[in-house]
Amino acid sequence: MTPFPELLRSFGKIGCLSFGGPAAQIALMHKELVEERKWLNEKEFFSGLSFCMLLPGPEAMQLATYSGWRLRGTLGGLIAGLLFVLPGAAVILALAMIYVSYGDVPLVQTLFLGVKAAVLAIVLEALIKVARRAFNAPLHWGLALASFIAIFVFALPFPAVIGAAALIGYITTPKAAYVPVPRVPIIQTLTTIAIWGALWWAPILFLGFVFGQDFLFQLAVFFSKLTTVTFGGAYAVLAFMGQEVVQSLGWISAGEMIDGLGLAETTPGPLILVTEFVGFLAGYNAGGFGLGILAALVTLWVTFVPCFLWIFAGAPYLEWVSAQPRLNGALSAITAAVVGVIANLSIWFALNVMFASVERGMLGWAPDLATLDWRALTLSVIAAYLLLRLHLRLLTVLGVSAILALGLSLI
Repeated sequence: MTPFPELLRSFGKIGCLSFGGPAAQIALMHKELVEERKWLNEKEFFSGLSFCMLLPGPEAMQLATYSGWRLRGTLGGLIAGLLFVLPGAAVILALAMIYVSYGDVPLVQTLFLGVKAAVLAIVLEALIKVARRAFNAPLHWGLALASFIAIFVFALPFPAVIGAAALIGYITTPKAAYVPVPRVPIIQTLTTIAIWGALWWAPILFLGFVFGQDFLFQLAVFFSKLTTVTFGGAYAVLAFMGQEVVQSLGWISAGEMIDGLGLAETTPGPLILVTEFVGFLAGYNAGGFGLGILAALVTLWVTFVPCFLWIFAGAPYLEWVSAQPRLNGALSAITAAVVGVIANLSIWFALNVMFASVERGMLGWAPDLATLDWRALTLSVIAAYLLLRLHLRLLTVLGVSAILALGLSLI
């Protein structure tokens, strides 16, 4: 049995070094847990990864939680999941406070122009990587195109698009022989759901009905809803979040959300920590620093507590889940639809970075061509070349892009 001090040391290291998005984070965990520590074998690790990809939420964080659960049960899963999230969450909160304090300084705005340009290249790289693994059949091409049109042209809600894709993938996958469910006592599963469901929703209900905090209650409900539809990773759900917090709710601007993504790209932990930045800014805009910090904490709570619920309730059934072809068919369909969602996100980001004025028309987003920022266009092309052609490290590309933005600002 893995000693707790070793577990703390190992997952603390993973949490502090988990830069570069889910692919890099999963690779880091594989090296630490499978290659070096040999705590898990290849089959256990990749079965866990497949299971986590079926769940809503950040798959890398959930893989860390699952790995800790495999090693030392529920307490091990808590330790692993928290250590994966908390270092990055602390950094994001500090950067968000600095952002609202000094974001209007011209130097800071210029640096963020470079970060935004690099983020466009990062999202494009994510689109390419997801597309490579998503298109295994003609149906998947059709789902990707349909999801793009549904969101970009018709502005359909993200959950509806993903739900429709999952249903299509499920019903078009042939049935297979029945696989017996592992003998997990149903009372154990129901108890786990009850405990973690109460931990998730009790603070939300207290905020709304006991303390009368309407804004925090609304914030908690929104991000709880977001938590249940985050299939396909953070890039996919950003399209839904941007549509809601920028356009529908008006909590933050498009530029602020892109800045938040840039900060999340440069810090350890799951990229979905961008929700903490959004929560802080929404609270700050509504009531200053105090409300901003409370909003960030509420956002963190409702984003990550459900992840523990999914893992602790579902992990005992992993053998059954991984053996169901139709569930895997639904996952493949979701992954294909996510390509279209990320394509929409890429265009939305690009337009808001490169043009000062962007409005929704009959066929989707349309920029005012007269408001083109040539510096943003130049930096985006350079960042894409550095990342996609020269394959430089993510932090290097972000740094170079920020420095070049300072140089261009002098012209």
